[in-house]
Amino acid sequence: MPTIETRRPNPVVLLGIVLAVIALAVVGIRSFTRETVEIRAAAVDHQNLLRTVSTNGRVEPVEYYQAHASAPGTIAKIHVEVGQKVKKGDLLIRMDDAEAVSRLATANATLRTAEANLHDIQQGGTQDERIGLNNDLNRAQLQQQQATKDLAALKQLQQKGAASASEVASAEQRLQAANASLDVLKTRTTQRYGTSDLARAQAQVEEAKAAVAAAQSAYAAVNIRSPLAGTVYSIPVSTYDFVQAGEDLMDIADLNRIQVRAYFDEPEIGKLAVGQAVKIVWDAKPDLTWHGHISRAPSTVITYGTRNVGECIITVDDAQGDLLPNTNVTVTVTVSQRFNVLSVPREALHTEGTNYFVFRVIDGRLVRTPVQIDVVTLTRVEITGGLTEKDTVATTATSNRDLSNGLAVKIVE
Repeated sequence: MPTIETRRPNPVVLLGIVLAVIALAVVGIRSFTRETVEIRAAAVDHQNLLRTVSTNGRVEPVEYYQAHASAPGTIAKIHVEVGQKVKKGDLLIRMDDAEAVSRLATANATLRTAEANLHDIQQGGTQDERIGLNNDLNRAQLQQQQATKDLAALKQLQQKGAASASEVASAEQRLQAANASLDVLKTRTTQRYGTSDLARAQAQVEEAKAAVAAAQSAYAAVNIRSPLAGTVYSIPVSTYDFVQAGEDLMDIADLNRIQVRAYFDEPEIGKLAVGQAVKIVWDAKPDLTWHGHISRAPSTVITYGTRNVGECIITVDDAQGDLLPNTNVTVTVTVSQRFNVLSVPREALHTEGTNYFVFRVIDGRLVRTPVQIDVVTLTRVEITGGLTEKDTVATTATSNRDLSNGLAVKIVE
């Protein structure tokens, strides 16, 4: 009977097989017991997307009046108070008029003197001068007439031999002298003043008239009246204060017609356009919001502090006297609006070079999905391709774990 020889396995081979089985078991166990990553996710849905830019601005009235002192003086009385509504023509402030009255009287006196001087020049002198000149002219005419008679008489006597030639010559000289004196006086009567004298006197009259007009204006400015209907929002002076010429006395504006002068950083200027809607908030009244629109977009870049900015004028559409001039506000401009567009949260979007992608959640795993986008706001991204409204996308992991394609996940709130 043949004997059967039993072969014992090689211990080394057996050990290798055991180790391989253990390794496969460990891998299998890990694959089945791998920890699922908790994530937050969002549904892809249709929303209205608004893109905005914000900056600071300063409120200013569209139509306003700033009363100034026309000359140095004392405030006699203030007839209104801050917050009071006034009508066009209402008396606001009365200045002490003593100085204005004195200046007006002096100007009128100077004008009368200049006009009298011009009249005298046009008439050939003052009345006393004209009377004296006429008397001199009459005497000269009488002397000339007498000299003429004397000469004629001497010539007749000379013909009769009763007068010498020297006597006749002397008489002729006296007549010539009388004629010369008469001519001088006649010239003084008609040509005493030249054209330059007349022009100088006329200029003095015009200068005096201008001084009177200025004094009258200063006197009228003693009573300061409002040129427009509005609200008094600033009175930086008090009764009996002495003020210098040009000093600000009072500010009035129509507080229902105001605007905001806002300054946008240079990179944002290209997004702004006339007509864009604006929201305005003021820290002093946090419960209120005003609305307006851009009425003048930036046309150049200026330096504002340490910033290069564009100046923008925003018209406030719903001001009701509750937004005060010279206050600092925050403005938010809606630069684009897209209605009912497919979108995802901005944190769900990833980039790789020039490509965009998201991680869809499918059967508990992440699937990297390329997408096409358009408008990007602070919180949402418009999706124009790659997703449907039925999709769900991962936004962030609740831990520090990075999202990756194929990652097992669990959505948590």
